[in-house]
Amino acid sequence: MRLKQHRPIPAGYILKSVTVSQNASGKYYASVLFSCEADIQPKEIGSIIGLDFSMAELYVSSEGDRADYPRYYRRSLAKLARMQRALSNMTKYSNNYYRQKRKIGKFYEHTVNQRKDFLHKRSRQIANAYDCAAIEDLDMRAMAKEMNFGKAVYDNAWGTFKIFLGYKLAEQGKTLVMIDKWFPSSKICSKCGAKKDEISLAERVFTCGCGNILDRDVNAAVNIKEEALRMLSSA
Repeated sequence: MRLKQHRPIPAGYILKSVTVSQNASGKYYASVLFSCEADIQPKEIGSIIGLDFSMAELYVSSEGDRADYPRYYRRSLAKLARMQRALSNMTKYSNNYYRQKRKIGKFYEHTVNQRKDFLHKRSRQIANAYDCAAIEDLDMRAMAKEMNFGKAVYDNAWGTFKIFLGYKLAEQGKTLVMIDKWFPSSKICSKCGAKKDEISLAERVFTCGCGNILDRDVNAAVNIKEEALRMLSSA
């Protein structure tokens, strides 16, 4: 079979296993696992960024930056529905039926690759620019189920972004700090530390009696950053 090799294999790498798989579009993939010795020195933390999960934009940072996630799956729903309707009108197990299934598989694959490319680029930018990143350890499955945000949550792929960011930081000796999911980042004033009893999802601007008026997500990201600094200093 013709092979498109992803990257060259460095000398000294020991082959451990090869896993061959086929996706819905008919393509085969060989996942090759090697072991090697890596001498990664922990890097002293000089710069840190806090990231608050955002349903619409993936994340908002403590610096005020937004990921501006394009929501690839949402954009593809109309075309995907047309393709699936066409499949349902075809004779099952006919040549046209299998041909249409492969088209749908390729379309899914394209959407997944778009999402992965975006997440890789964003996580790489953060890993290269900062010595430490702090994010909330959210249970996305529970959030999708309890808050009825299934498609929006899964389209963002926050869990995949967390994995990408984690290993990109680790390979440079940098740190990913996980903040407890119960930490009330949205309820605390990032300026004076006062805590509100409740804050609704409709409130997009955080207002405090101390005079602090800040975007809700930016305020939460700053609190996440400060909590990470506290955890690092006490460790």
